[in-house]
Amino acid sequence: MWRRLKRHRLAIASLIGVVVISLLCLAAPLLAPFDFDQIDLANIRQPPSFAHWLGTDDLGRDLLTRILYGGRVSILIGLLAAVIGTSFGSLVGAASGFYGGWVDNLLMRMTDVVYSIPTLPLLIVLASYTQADAASMSITIGVLSWMATARVVRGEVLTIREMEYIEAARSLGATNARIITRHVLPNAMGPIVVGATLAVGNAIILESSLSFLGLGVQPPTPTWGNMLMDAQATMSSQPWLSIFPGLAILLVVLAVNFLGDGLQDALDPRAETR
Repeated sequence: MWRRLKRHRLAIASLIGVVVISLLCLAAPLLAPFDFDQIDLANIRQPPSFAHWLGTDDLGRDLLTRILYGGRVSILIGLLAAVIGTSFGSLVGAASGFYGGWVDNLLMRMTDVVYSIPTLPLLIVLASYTQADAASMSITIGVLSWMATARVVRGEVLTIREMEYIEAARSLGATNARIITRHVLPNAMGPIVVGATLAVGNAIILESSLSFLGLGVQPPTPTWGNMLMDAQATMSSQPWLSIFPGLAILLVVLAVNFLGDGLQDALDPRAETR
C-alpha cells in the first residue's frame, strides 16, 4: 500500500501539507507572535506588513495568530466528526451487510431516511438547540455524516461474508461478533479509511458554514468559519480579512481530498496489476 501511495505524488504532497499545517496550528502557542484575543485599537484593519504578516482585523487582532488558533479548532472538529461518523457508519454497514434479511432492510431504510434530510438545514436547527463548542459541533456533524460510509461498507461486507475464510471461522465456532470485528471490518478497512479521510474535509466545510452563519463556535474563540463571518462586512474594502481564512479552508480541504484519492488507489489491490 505504501509503495503504491508513494507513486501518487499529489497525495504525498497533500499528506505533507496537512501534517505541516496541523503541526503549525498545534504549536500556535509557541509560534504565534500575539495572543489570539489581544486587542490593539491603534492598529485596526491594517493590511499585511512586517509587524502583522497577514494584517489585523477590526479589533486590531493579529490575523496570522487567529488563523493558527482557529485551525486548532476547525481541524479538531473535522477529525472528531470524521471519527464519530465513520465509526457509526462502519458498524451500521457491517451489521447490515453481514446479517442481511430484515436487519439489512431496517438499517438501510433508516439510512435512506436520514440521507433524504438536507444536512445543512438540519445542522442549523440542531445547532440552535445545542451549546456551540467544539465537542457538541463534532458530535452534531458526526451523527449526520455516517450514511455514505454505511452504504460503502455494506457493499464491501456483502462480498467479504461469502469468502472462504469467513466460512472457516464459522466452522471453528467463532461468534458473529468476533467474525465482524476480527475478519470482516479489518478486510473492509480500505473504503473505511478513504471515507474517513474525505469526511474530515466535509466536516471542516460544514463547521465553517455553521460558523459563518453565526451558529458555530462563538467568538472570541477563533475558527476559520467565524473569521469569515467577522469579515463579511469588509470583504471589498479589506479583502485580506476573508482571503486568508478562506485560503486556509481551501488548502486543507483540497489536501485532504487529494489524500483520499491517493489512499483509494493505494488500498485497491487491483492497482498493482494496472
